[in-house]
Amino acid sequence: MNVRSEHVLLIDDDVELCQLVAQYLTGEGFVVESIHDGTRGVEAALDGRHDILVLDVMLPGANGFEVLRRIRPLSRIPVIMLTARGEEVDKIVGLELGADDYLTKPFSPRELVARIRAVLRRSSASGPPATVAPESIIVADVEINLGSRTVTRGGQSVELTTVEFDLLAILLRAAGHVVSREQLVAEALGRPFTPLDRSVDTHVSNLRRKLGPGRDGRPRIKSVRGTGYQYVWAGTPGGQ
Repeated sequence: MNVRSEHVLLIDDDVELCQLVAQYLTGEGFVVESIHDGTRGVEAALDGRHDILVLDVMLPGANGFEVLRRIRPLSRIPVIMLTARGEEVDKIVGLELGADDYLTKPFSPRELVARIRAVLRRSSASGPPATVAPESIIVADVEINLGSRTVTRGGQSVELTTVEFDLLAILLRAAGHVVSREQLVAEALGRPFTPLDRSVDTHVSNLRRKLGPGRDGRPRIKSVRGTGYQYVWAGTPGGQ
């Protein structure tokens, strides 16, 4: 039985780095295409041939943020952003634009492979959820369908990234209870929690914005200082 290799699109203007990364990823069983400018990268990202995009921020033609801004309304392809060391704002902007994860340069190819595999496991392309999971979760006016990976609020579709969808599923399953940052990072981002990693907070912020306020006008997702997050609903003390 032939198993299809997963296709990685690498958009980075550092040709030597692309060659080294491509060689390593190929050895790990991936098929890699490298493109060195943003304008051509947009076209390739939308051609439907790739399973995941690894996207550098600094690019000629169109920078990584512009590439992501152009493709995200048209494609749900998982995206890992490559950011410069210490540029926290780049990480936040990338996540707000719909990136699924980020990796800081310089990085080890082994870590990149681990991030790629973690994101692909979470993505819709990885297949349907386990049969033991319910097909849908409904909390008040929000319904999440685990089979089709779709979300509606009051009957209206809500477009979420792969990570946002997985975070919402975790929070809805535990509605009314606090979920720790450690659990959210492990289950939705597929990596160990580190205190300085604020990416989960940015994803939750995006999720709040897309879902809008609850029926009482307050955020649906409550931050619990020093612990994590709680999806608030009618059965929660002080909830909607």
